[in-house]
Amino acid sequence: MQKYIKKLRDFNELVMFEHSIFSLPFIFIAMIVAADGWFGFWLLVMGVLAAVSARNFAMGLNRYADRDIDARNPRTTNRPNVDGRLDSASIMIFIVVNALVFVLVAYMINSLAFMLSFPILFVLGSYSYFKRFSSLAHVVLGISLGLAPIAGVVAVSATIPVWSVLLSLGVIFWVAGFDLLYSLQDIEFDKENNLHSIPSKYGAEATLLLSSFFHMLSVLFWGLFVWSAGLGLFAMLAIVASGVMLSYEHHLVRKDFTKIDRAFFTVNGYLGVAFLIFIILDKVVA
Repeated sequence: MQKYIKKLRDFNELVMFEHSIFSLPFIFIAMIVAADGWFGFWLLVMGVLAAVSARNFAMGLNRYADRDIDARNPRTTNRPNVDGRLDSASIMIFIVVNALVFVLVAYMINSLAFMLSFPILFVLGSYSYFKRFSSLAHVVLGISLGLAPIAGVVAVSATIPVWSVLLSLGVIFWVAGFDLLYSLQDIEFDKENNLHSIPSKYGAEATLLLSSFFHMLSVLFWGLFVWSAGLGLFAMLAIVASGVMLSYEHHLVRKDFTKIDRAFFTVNGYLGVAFLIFIILDKVVA
């Protein structure tokens, strides 16, 4: 039993299951708005399974593809895909199983979700290779997580309304913006290993400015989402809170690059949860 528990811990360290917190709130936000309230226990379970399996697939593939890169980066040499705790075959099985789970869950939801599951997996998988030839990898990661609200509304209504696209655009620029900050840690490594990233190509100051611009776009698109979906006061408070939290994130990073992990994981994790709580309150109070 201990052997299996240890293996589970290794896979958790590989993909960091808890970081699903970045996509799950926005799936549920889209589902709540699409259903005009509670969307049912069945879709709750399906939504969690879809989000976790999609993220496991994407992160597993990323770790598999980056084995050689992670082995050379001092920051990542202790990852399970590098230090021998998980071999390539085990990681590949993990990737395939999660892809199959995602497609099966999509099939069980509705026909549109099933049809979209294949291009979604393609987008999720493409991020792992983009940084080898393009600095746009940050945006591709944003698109990958930005698909979450689209998936949520498709699950409820089998449609893609305008407000869900606006919500997704906000997520895309939010994720791309904080990934730019996170990648500041690897500027020198990326330069030395010919990896494409905006920090390694344009420098830290330009990266900080672009990240700030992306996050301003996030707040703008989320505001348009609230307006387009006809939401109320609490939803507007969600936009205000998001703007404050993103400003605090940039304050942390500009003050000290060693605070990047705190800014990346803590602030952004709270942002998604706070946004979801405000949307729930908007529906409950209304």
